Amino acid sequence: MEKLKQFVEGTLFRGLVLVFIIINAIVLGLQTSTSVNNSIGDILSVIDTVCLIVFIIEMILKMIAYKFFGYFKNAWNVFDFTIILISVLSGLSVLSSFRVFRVFRVFRSLKGLRGFKMASSLRPLQVIISAIGKSLPGISWAMLLMVIVYYIFSIIGVTIFGEEFVDWFGNIPKAMYTLFQVMTLESWSMGISRPVMEVFPYAWAYFVPFVLISSFIMMNVIVGIVVNAISEVAEGKAKAEEEKKEQAKKKSKTKPKEELIREEIASVREHLEKLEKMLDEN
Repeated sequence: MEKLKQFVEGTLFRGLVLVFIIINAIVLGLQTSTSVNNSIGDILSVIDTVCLIVFIIEMILKMIAYKFFGYFKNAWNVFDFTIILISVLSGLSVLSSFRVFRVFRVFRSLKGLRGFKMASSLRPLQVIISAIGKSLPGISWAMLLMVIVYYIFSIIGVTIFGEEFVDWFGNIPKAMYTLFQVMTLESWSMGISRPVMEVFPYAWAYFVPFVLISSFIMMNVIVGIVVNAISEVAEGKAKAEEEKKEQAKKKSKTKPKEELIREEIASVREHLEKLEKMLDEN
């Protein structure tokens, strides 16, 4: 088990799986092209099936190495298992001709999720994704504050501009959507702000503070939360690797002592045997 665990965690095995992930991602992209699919569609299907088999073998080997329940303790293994399960179900889409099995049509479109396996195979991507997951609570509070800002500015916008610009500020939902466009900075000045300013010359006092709060301050807050989470996750992984190295060093230090004791015992046995021979001769 230990040797198998070292094998599946080794650079060679991980590199081989990564090669198949890249090949599979390219094949999935080529299969979306009608011209390519008509010419070499059968070959692409075979390659796709081979890649799926490799992923299934990888999953089985990891289940054996980590034991079945130990495999599911790792979130990335659960992620891989989900993707492989969806991929297998997508292969059963031929059953969609029957009414009972029409649900399998959905899995055919989810086949492209297999490209996400690259994230579970590359540790730098794992750090980023783990950091995003860790930063979700902080981002949620920032988003709640953003919703409050949207709501306040929407009320102001509907009150001031609602009668003249019904499509943009006719009600709260329309105003919030308009403010979302303003936040993205997509033609907010020429498309929204300046037309409003032609009717309300002081409308800049409404739009400029909103852009500063939403697009610059709040976005920087969210970026700061994510960056901080990335640094924490990276430091945690670095510490874990250092601890593993220290444990490996301790084990390597204990091994020579055991070997020395065995050698001493062997030498004592040799001396005893020599003494017995001498006594027998005398």
